[in-house]
Amino acid sequence: MMQILTDDLLEAVRGRAAGYDRDNAFFTEDLDDLKSAGYLTALVPKELGGAGLTLRETAREQGRLAAAAPATALAVNMHHVWTGVALFLHRRRDHSLDWLLEEAAAGEVFGFGYSEAGNDLVLLGSRTQARPDGAGGYTFHGSKIFTSGSPAWTRLGVLGRDDTSPDGPVLVHAFVTRDGGGFEILDDWDTVGMRASQSRSTVLDGAPAPADRVLRRLAPGPSLDPYVLGIFTTFEILLAAVYTGIADRALELAVEATERRTSMKTGKALSQDPDIRWRVADAALRLDAIWPQVDHVARGIDDLDDRGAAWFRATAGLKVRATETARYVVDQAIRASGGSSYFSSSELGRLYRDVLAGIFHPSDDESAHATIAQSLLGPLE
Repeated sequence: MMQILTDDLLEAVRGRAAGYDRDNAFFTEDLDDLKSAGYLTALVPKELGGAGLTLRETAREQGRLAAAAPATALAVNMHHVWTGVALFLHRRRDHSLDWLLEEAAAGEVFGFGYSEAGNDLVLLGSRTQARPDGAGGYTFHGSKIFTSGSPAWTRLGVLGRDDTSPDGPVLVHAFVTRDGGGFEILDDWDTVGMRASQSRSTVLDGAPAPADRVLRRLAPGPSLDPYVLGIFTTFEILLAAVYTGIADRALELAVEATERRTSMKTGKALSQDPDIRWRVADAALRLDAIWPQVDHVARGIDDLDDRGAAWFRATAGLKVRATETARYVVDQAIRASGGSSYFSSSELGRLYRDVLAGIFHPSDDESAHATIAQSLLGPLE
């Protein structure tokens, strides 16, 4: 399995994570190091100037990065989502996003501007207005939240709704550029965890997307368009990998803590306490099931499996299982490690705050259950 991230790079990233979290600062130095290592081209094919990793390999690398610095991994995820979508299409003979792969190889950084407050439709609808510019392009007007990597993106994928079409409303998927203007990034990221991601709100006020950067115009609602399928599957798989990486690190810290701490009752390390041993083992028991699932689902994308709508069930379920398992593992690790993890200087305490963000990413628990129920029972009548 190919790797880009060296142990030295990961240790440097880990060494900065606590400071970024404490200062609520963007991961500037991490990003510079990751760029220099060629990591932002992980999913760009070699023939287009990239590293040529598969989605499965990149998911594993994202897990390793998340174990060192969760917020850095989460923000980089959004760039990888777009290169992953472009690769998804490229390998299925749709070259409409080849320009994105080429620009990523040239150093452009991609952000994900789809999330909106109160919009539980996610890819199926939008509160943002997409207004035709008369030349085949659009301007976008609305507010996006959780725009990870806000200080650094140079290209932002956006979704808006055009209600002016004579054929009925359409959802417009397009890209705007940082130097194109028409937007404001708010300084409003002061959160419990994932602080270095600086996932600030973005107010679109006429941000332009020319005709050649309008990728899809689709009817609102469910779609099996490869562009939508590529977004959904890549997003869910890479999110699952990030949170599983957090769980990996939490378990590692729990083992270190139980071997280091001793019991006054017995004089032995807590790793010899049957209750503590059960707790650590139970965390590992659950965690051991997740990476094989990530590998299996990602390999299906890499192998061009044609599952149609079944991909939504497979990847939504993976994301929920991974994030919920990660929360459980971190919780067990804290219980096994003791009160020192409650201090703000504790890495495990920081992971406890960071892992909470997993419940807010789509697909959330309710949405995943609805997707799976529909696959089994059909749509609600």
